Amino acid sequence: MNGTVIPHTPIAVDLWNLRRASSARLFFLTHLHADHTEGLSSTWARPLYCSPLTARLVRCRLQVSPKWIRALEVGESHVLPLDEMGHETVTVTLMDANHCPGSVMFLFEGYFGTILYTGDFRYSPSMLQEPALRPGKQIHTLYLDNTNCDPALVLPSRQEATRQITDLIRRHPQHDVKIGLYNLGKESLLEQLGLEFQTWIVLSPRRMEVVQLMELADVFTLEEGAGRIHAVNCAEICWSAMLQWNQIHPTIAILPTSRRISFSHPGIHVVPYSDHSSFSELCDFVSALKPCRIVPIVQGRPCQHYFQESLSPQLLLEPQVPLSVQQYMGTSWNTPKAWGRVCLLEREPKRPKTQGVVFESPERESDPPQTLRDCKRLKGGNLFPQHRDNQKEPNLPASHAKEQLGESNSENEGDWSIPFSSDKALQIEKASLTKDLGHLRPVSQGDIPKELRKQRNLGPQHVGCREDCGPSTSTSKALKVQAPGSWDLALKYLLTPLNFLQMKYSSRNFDQQVEKYFRSMGGATHLELFSQHR
Repeated sequence: MNGTVIPHTPIAVDLWNLRRASSARLFFLTHLHADHTEGLSSTWARPLYCSPLTARLVRCRLQVSPKWIRALEVGESHVLPLDEMGHETVTVTLMDANHCPGSVMFLFEGYFGTILYTGDFRYSPSMLQEPALRPGKQIHTLYLDNTNCDPALVLPSRQEATRQITDLIRRHPQHDVKIGLYNLGKESLLEQLGLEFQTWIVLSPRRMEVVQLMELADVFTLEEGAGRIHAVNCAEICWSAMLQWNQIHPTIAILPTSRRISFSHPGIHVVPYSDHSSFSELCDFVSALKPCRIVPIVQGRPCQHYFQESLSPQLLLEPQVPLSVQQYMGTSWNTPKAWGRVCLLEREPKRPKTQGVVFESPERESDPPQTLRDCKRLKGGNLFPQHRDNQKEPNLPASHAKEQLGESNSENEGDWSIPFSSDKALQIEKASLTKDLGHLRPVSQGDIPKELRKQRNLGPQHVGCREDCGPSTSTSKALKVQAPGSWDLALKYLLTPLNFLQMKYSSRNFDQQVEKYFRSMGGATHLELFSQHR
């Protein structure tokens, strides 16, 4: 694909790949041949600068929205902004490229120097008479059409090639003539042939649309059989097509191209008619301009060494890009809103929704009693509201507790609720609660209901639960309490909330379960019992 982004500028020419042209803000189109419009379609949404005729063809053939097309008059200079404020500008001059309908060369002048982008062109001496290319004007960079930049390829002028075609047609006066062309170009050749042989030139509807946009002689028609010269697509000319055409009427085919093509059918003729400059013409063009450097348009075909003697000795320095242009080149066309940008760049990772109470593993929690304290908190506050501010709870690391107890939690690893499971652990817990629970009245065996006494040896996971609480876990089995009667109520009161949570009770039912537990002990609620003990 031909096309490039001019370095150190926001200018792209014949390049419609937005990934490759991410810094470009001004897009220019030299002409409408397919190798220069790859990626340009009806979805294009950037300002596009071209000649008036190319603008009409872009709307007609590629369905590009007119609001993005900027038609610039040929032969005139136009000033365009290079930043958002218009502080930096570029002067663009369009010149006829003598290639195909609407084709132009672009001359850019700005902080980067003077750049001439020829696109596809066929040189003629009249180009040097353009005011923008006045004698003595220095061209710093020349983007040159190097399609035919090969000394071994000798091409005649288009006038000479046209004469060869007319001679070929005269040698076959009884034959129809098929001229193989691309979708755009060589319309002037067809006009000359129609005037020379006084015949209609039969066109396809697609090519007729282009001819109607040009100021040509009225020698074209859509009616089949109206004339002996037919313009067809070059891909249609082949051996099988020639057999079919000759069955209807004697026919010859002519391919006006500079490409090296060989056909075995005797009725196919290749004439070196080209819309690209020949090697000798390129040498004349470069010698007249004397640019500081040359950049070939057709990539992979270096040609600079052919013109070393014609280059200017002036040293070409790298241009300094103004700050406003740098900011303009770095700003996205579809700038997102401020909140959208923040959401995309500073979005925090989603946190999983907590279902009930989450118990951490002792392997990941260095302070298990803190988790235990968190589990004791209710929705509305503390189990002992009056001790909320001055209550001190044990803060014993799990590793230290294991050293004191001489036991490990390997049985419950990864699923713990309380890190103490032995009688010695209960003694430590009692000692830590003596100060806060000393005011409670000791409870004798007679104060505990008969049903509760039966459950005492079943473990705290059964206290206050119904039969459908579900099977006990390994953790709950480790919580069997065998304490003196004076501590039963206090320990069961303390451990009951954890038992309910461990049995998958939600926080909504927690208070209700505690109330049921104390009702089973004597019909009074935990608040009433608390006031009595106080």
